[in-house]
Amino acid sequence: MPGQGEAPFAAELKHFREVRGLSKADLARRLTISPSYVSHLESGREHGSSDLARRLEKELDAGGKIWKAWQDDDGGTQPTPEAADTSPAAGILVLEDAAALRYEGSVYHLTMHRRLRNTGTEPITRYLIRIAVDRYPGEPERSNALYRAHPLTWEELQLEAHCGDEEMGRVVKHDRDAFKEVWLEFANARTRFPLYPGQEAAITYSYSVTADKWGPWFQRAVRLPTRELTVSLSFPTALHPTVWGTETSLSANHAPLRTPPTQTADADHTVYTWTTLDPPLHARYRMEWRLKTKHLQEGEPVNNRTPSARMAAAGIVQEGDILLQTVTQPFDLPAEAEQARHVVDELDAAISRVKELHDFGKGMGIAAPQIGIGRAAAVVVPPGDGSTPIVLLNPTVAESSAETDRQYEGCLSFFDVRGIVPRPLHIVIAHTDLDGTPRLTRFDHGLARLVLHEVDHLDGKLYRSRMEPGTQPIPVEEYRGTGQNWTYQ
Repeated sequence: MPGQGEAPFAAELKHFREVRGLSKADLARRLTISPSYVSHLESGREHGSSDLARRLEKELDAGGKIWKAWQDDDGGTQPTPEAADTSPAAGILVLEDAAALRYEGSVYHLTMHRRLRNTGTEPITRYLIRIAVDRYPGEPERSNALYRAHPLTWEELQLEAHCGDEEMGRVVKHDRDAFKEVWLEFANARTRFPLYPGQEAAITYSYSVTADKWGPWFQRAVRLPTRELTVSLSFPTALHPTVWGTETSLSANHAPLRTPPTQTADADHTVYTWTTLDPPLHARYRMEWRLKTKHLQEGEPVNNRTPSARMAAAGIVQEGDILLQTVTQPFDLPAEAEQARHVVDELDAAISRVKELHDFGKGMGIAAPQIGIGRAAAVVVPPGDGSTPIVLLNPTVAESSAETDRQYEGCLSFFDVRGIVPRPLHIVIAHTDLDGTPRLTRFDHGLARLVLHEVDHLDGKLYRSRMEPGTQPIPVEEYRGTGQNWTYQ
């Protein structure tokens, strides 16, 4: 059974797939859909059509449970950031659909504007909207834990809705930890203003979500006939935003948007805008971004900050974040090769940022949790100019020598100190290539130490837990080995 805040359809699908002993790739082949789409269904980011739900029910022989869960979800009510859902049979044509998201450093403000036409034969008296968030896309268990502890509340959302100059009434349909569904009524305490056949009306609604509850993505799903769809994202220029977008359908992999977002300046914000005409029903358009989430106080030189603060400014997750204490999720390779490649690209970018801040004479490494991604990926850079980075996907320790040594280590996630840590001198690591090929690789001495440090990160461990009892890290100011490689006999 799904837990609180977890989509019943997504939970039942995952349960019966695992009970039948099928991988995501196996199920995808049977249904002639992409493995990544199965992942999106199980994470609640996609919900599929009624036809797909019936096919899943039949293929997995779920005794009616998958189909019932899909119906209970109203065809999908879990984290897909905000989208309207009214049956096309109701006779609504969306002439304009404009979403404007603005980030102010700690809060996301969203304003939705829609111009509607009643093409049916009956008056329309209400319009359904959704507010849904997913802080950690692709990690439903982590997101669910966050929202169980800190659910979205109506007080923080501050939802407002108007039709022209008239305030719209609201009737709550679903109220969950990370998901709200609300009927906006063409009425208020003072008057009623239904949308009659042939008439048009413009509705606008807005709400706010704090940054600790909003993930770095925004998706629009086309559930009604729509003539024009526009998405606008606005970020403080000082955060050096990078924005990209993808589109998908029920049966296709994510592909880049066919046209790029335009970029303009608005005072101290950079605005990215993307528009499409006559989008097909059931298409989904997803915008993602990367921000320099920690930034220096205005006028404060970089060199005046502590080492840990400088790493935080480069986007490195710092000690105390629960992600650094969590075992990462392995990749299903080669089915998730594209996701793995994207994570490695993010790690490479982070390495470039931190290498501008410190001389890594011993080499360095960085693991996905340190940049806010709970997947089993790490990159290790051996010492020496021009050395080739080592990419590790799903790494585990296959062998380790009984012979050990003790050396000081530093960690980007608490870079103000250095700690002396015992490690094996020789190890063999089992890992996987993007194409799914399993590998066994031997590492010795300092490189073994670097690799083990990153494997620990993927297991939710910091080097503090590896230190001998009674020893403590020393302040970096007392450490004399900065910029020098470890020495071995």
